[in-house]
Amino acid sequence: MFSLTVAAIVFGVIFLAELPDKTALASLMLGTRYRASYVFAGVAAAFLVHVVLAIAAGSVLTLLPHRLVQAVVGVLFLAGAAVLLFRKGDDEEDVVKPADQGFWKVSGAGFMMILVAEFGDLTQIMTANLAARYNDPVSVGIGAVLGLWAVAGLGILGGRTLMKRVPLRLITKIAAALMAVLAGFSLYEAAAG
Repeated sequence: MFSLTVAAIVFGVIFLAELPDKTALASLMLGTRYRASYVFAGVAAAFLVHVVLAIAAGSVLTLLPHRLVQAVVGVLFLAGAAVLLFRKGDDEEDVVKPADQGFWKVSGAGFMMILVAEFGDLTQIMTANLAARYNDPVSVGIGAVLGLWAVAGLGILGGRTLMKRVPLRLITKIAAALMAVLAGFSLYEAAAG
């Protein structure tokens, strides 16, 4: 059953966590060089693959005892908040320009770049945690995909403007605070349950 509340929470958490990530910058760089729709098609497909893998991992976690899962999820959310607050700035990676600007070349370059860069990334781990926490793979999957797609769209079409108006440090702190709140809820449920 679909829960709009769960999807909205997941969207917000994933959106804020992905904004300061290097893949938003990669989307921005690809979007400035190539047709936006071609770039978005490849990037969106890669994010969809990542969310499916994360939901599958999170669904496996639901087979474990609820208190144990909540404790692990809480600790992982705390770790994610710490990573956001204390990590050093990522260096922008060079983007290799495809030989031509056809749909398959451009979308394929975007797909491969995001597929490799995001594998095991914080937002993929967060999506698995959220899938385990809410035990609602459809709502978590929709929220996570839409959050990742929204960041990719912003990166491709207007990332520079957003970053000029909203400091990256503020976005990172908000994402870390949300993760800390989710960690608190999970750890409370583990202790009370």
